[in-house]
Amino acid sequence: MNPGNPAVENTGAGAGTAGGGTEKADTLALLERGRTLSTPVLRAAVDRLAAPMDTVAAYHFGWIDVDGNPADGDGGKAVRPALALLSAEAAGAPAEVGIPGAVAVELVHNFSLLHDDLMDGDEQRRHRDTVWKVHGPAQAILVGDALFALANEVLLELGTVDAGRATRRLTTASRKLIDGQAQDISYEHRERVSVQECLEMEGNKTGALLACAVSIGAVLGGADDRTADKLEEYGYHLGLAFQAVDDLLGIWGDPESTGKQTWSDLRQRKKSLPVVAALAAGGPACEELARLLAADAKSNDFENFSEEEFAHRAALIEAAGGRQWTADEARRQHAIAVRALDDVDMPQRVREQLVALADFVVVRKR
Repeated sequence: MNPGNPAVENTGAGAGTAGGGTEKADTLALLERGRTLSTPVLRAAVDRLAAPMDTVAAYHFGWIDVDGNPADGDGGKAVRPALALLSAEAAGAPAEVGIPGAVAVELVHNFSLLHDDLMDGDEQRRHRDTVWKVHGPAQAILVGDALFALANEVLLELGTVDAGRATRRLTTASRKLIDGQAQDISYEHRERVSVQECLEMEGNKTGALLACAVSIGAVLGGADDRTADKLEEYGYHLGLAFQAVDDLLGIWGDPESTGKQTWSDLRQRKKSLPVVAALAAGGPACEELARLLAADAKSNDFENFSEEEFAHRAALIEAAGGRQWTADEARRQHAIAVRALDDVDMPQRVREQLVALADFVVVRKR
C-alpha cells in the first residue's frame, strides 16, 4: 500500500515492494533507461513529419513549449518503452534490439492520446494545454494519424522477418485500442454498463498496447510465438491493473500529480470501473448514484455543476464500494500478470525487473 497515493490510500491497492527503497530506485532507473534509449529514435521519426506537424508533435511530446522554445516537459511515465527493452532481454537479446519496438509502441500510444484528448474534450495533459486546445482539432487529428503511420514505418524499415511479425502484433493491438476507445465513448451515453463490459473495454483500450509493448522486443529478438504470447498475457493483465489505478486517479487523484481537473472522469461521464462497480453493488448509495447519473445524462447544464456536486457523486461511489472494488481488482490483475511470467524462460534479473514494473504500476500517483 502507498499512503501517499490519494487514489489508493486505505484501499489496499498497493502490491509488492516497488513503492519504497532500492526497489523504487531500480524501477525508476528502468523507466529512465527506456526513455533515454528510445527518445533519440523517437525524435528522428518525428522529424520526418512535414511542417507544421513536426512542431505540433514536438509540443505534444514536451520537447518545445507553446512558443516553440526548447522545453524539458513531462513526456509521460515511459512504462511502454521500458517494457519493450526488457522484452528483448527476456528473449536473450540486448535491450537495444527492442528500441524500434519501443518507439513504435510509443508512437501508437501518443496517436491515441492526441485523438482521445480531442474526443474527450480534455484541455490539460501533463500539466500543459493539450494539442487540440493550442493548435486546433485539425492538427490534433493529422498529427495523430501521422504518428500511427510512423509507428509502422519504424518497424517495417528494419526489413526482417521478425520486424514483419512485430508489425502484425502492433497493428492488431492498435485495432483493439481503437475498439476500446469506441466502446468507451458509446458507454458515456448509456445509463448502465456491466463490470464485464467495462473490463473488456479497458482490456482493449489499455491492455492490448501494454501487451504488445512487452512482447514486441522479444519478437524483434527472435522469440517464438509461444514466448511472445505469454509475455503478452503478462502485459494484458498489467494493462488492466494500470487502467484500474487510472480509474481511481480519474476520480480521486490529486490534480497536482495527475495534471488533470478534479473529478475529471466524472466531468466526462466516464463509465469507469469505480462507477460501474458501484452501480452493480446495490444498496441506498447505489440507488442514489444511479438516479443522479440518469438525471446527469439528460442535463443540459452538466458542465456548470459545482465542485460539491461532483464530490457528492464521488462519495456515493465510495460508499457503494466502487473505490474499494477497483483497488482490489488492480491487485487481482497484478497477481495474474506476475503469474504469467512463470511460463517464460528468461534471465532471473529480467523477471525481477518485470515484477518490479508491475508493482510500480499499482502504487503510482499519476
